[in-house]
Parts: sequence; structure tokens; C-alpha cells
Amino acid sequence: MADSRLDTVGTVAVYAVPMRDRFRGITVREGALLRGPAGWGEFCAFGDYDDAECVPWLACALESARGDWPAPVRDRVPINCTVPVVPPERAREIVAASGCRTAKVKVADPGSSIAEDCDRLAAVRDALGPGGRVRVDANAAWDVDTAFRAIRDLDRAAGGLEYVEQPRRTVEELAEVRRRVDVRIAADESIRRAEDPLKVAVAGAADVAVLKVAPLGGVRRALAVAEACGLPCVVSSAVETSVGLAAGLALAGALPELDFACGLGTLSLLRADVVAEPLCPVDGWLPVPRGAPAPDGALLDAVTADEPTAARWRDRLARVDALIRGSYSAG
Repeated sequence: MADSRLDTVGTVAVYAVPMRDRFRGITVREGALLRGPAGWGEFCAFGDYDDAECVPWLACALESARGDWPAPVRDRVPINCTVPVVPPERAREIVAASGCRTAKVKVADPGSSIAEDCDRLAAVRDALGPGGRVRVDANAAWDVDTAFRAIRDLDRAAGGLEYVEQPRRTVEELAEVRRRVDVRIAADESIRRAEDPLKVAVAGAADVAVLKVAPLGGVRRALAVAEACGLPCVVSSAVETSVGLAAGLALAGALPELDFACGLGTLSLLRADVVAEPLCPVDGWLPVPRGAPAPDGALLDAVTADEPTAARWRDRLARVDALIRGSYSAG
């Protein structure tokens, strides 16, 4: 990633898009769109990522802006809808409106109980019907004993879970939970926030690998992580606009095998987008793009961040770029 530097970028446009429901503790999604020599990329690392952790996010954006994606092996990708921590009726509405046959439900939020999570899952199952698939994401919030009890209750409420994503943070803890439950375990943070995702041995701790293209450093690097982990993969978004979502779809389109629906239908979490033809699933599918879509000027103007926010993101980009330059010089 050392040659992925910001000096190839001609335009930086900072956006602030309101969200329909609180997600990961935020109500406004912020990020920067970068125009490079062959197109556009998106840098939108969440606030809890420090500058060093943001390096792969910028590398991903610049890979996209260079048009440097591998050729796809499929032309469309199955998609799951994403259900935030919302009341049951709102969860039912989200699933029913999505057209998807798989739902990923956020659980283990500090502000909700397992009983409330079970009610949300029951509503999701009702909306999907018996043939739909339900998965949950705990974002490493449980201890091992709580995970065991929660997974048992949630599995019952959902009428069967497809898998549980990241019930604990470390690979060792994931392995312990996996030994104690009959539901598949998926690894997310254990891979993308590892010091070296290419060297994380998750095969004994999880049944599924969740890959997010931006924190893994781009499509090509994420493909290498998929090969190294040796598990079936699900590609998930980081709640980007359509510009960033396109990179996730490029990864899903290039994976040799794709056995699960992907978490790339997250535009429904945002109140606006920046492109004229948003990447919204139709009947649970999204096409694989050949490049990131360009922002529409009027749509981008409508969500352009105020100057203090834009200055904060430009400063963040400069700091992350300085880290990449330092790595390049050292190499």
C-alpha cells in the first residue's frame, strides 16, 4: 500500500449525510470523495479508527480512484438487508421494504436488552417468512458466558440463525464460543482490525469470514485476505455512499466462491446518496460495477459538509497521507 498516495487526487469533496436510524452511535455519516486519474474513491473511516488504522481506508479509496480493480467472475451479488437497533415494528418495515431474503440484525447494543433483541428478531423472522435467513452482529459486545446464553435465546427467537457475527473480540474467545454453540460463528473485527489480516488464523475460531474492503486496504488486498483465511466469505459495507459501495461489490464480484448474501445493501440506512443511480438492491441483488460511479453535482452539493467538518476531514486525510508517505520513504 506504500504507493497509494494522495498526490494523485485532483478533487476532495467532504459530505455529511443524515442517517435514517442511529447506527454505531452516529446519526450523520461523514466522509470524503476523492477524484483520481481514472475515477472516484471514498474515504470514510469511522471516528474510532486512529490515523494508522485509517491507512488501508485511504489505500482502498485511491485504488478505486486509479480504476485498479480485478476482473469480476460474476455479474451480480446476492444482498442482505441491515436492521439497526430499532423497535420491532421498524425492523419489520425495513425488512419488508428491502426485497431481500436475508437480514442482518444488530444486537447487543448498550442501550438494549437480550429480550429486546429477541423481539426485534421475531419481527424480522415474521417479515421474512420461514424461508428467509437471519444473521446477527454483536460487535464483540458479549463475554463468553453471555454469548452462550444470548445465542441460544436469539437462535430460538429467530427460528434459526444463519450465523452470529463477532460475539467476542479475540480469535481465542471466538474459538471458545464456537465450541459451546451449534450456530455458525463469523469473524469480522478479528480480521479487519488485526495488525496483519493476512496472518490471522481464524479457521479454528469461525465458520465464516466477513470482509470489509476499506479497512482491509482495497479490493486486491481483501482478495488476498480471503485466500489466506481459508473460509467462506461475506462482503459487508462500512455504510458508504454508492461510490464506496462499488468497491465492496467489486470484491464480492471477484471472489472465486460466494456462498452467502453480502451486506452491501446499506444505502437504506442513509437519507441521501451522491450518485444519480444509487446502488440499491432490486429483489435482493446488486449488479457488479466496472468502476465506481461518479457523484452527481447537485446531489453532492445537497450533502456537502460545512467548512469546520470539511476542514477536519482534510486534516485527517493529510495526516493519513503523511503516514503512507513515511512508509513509502522507509521502503
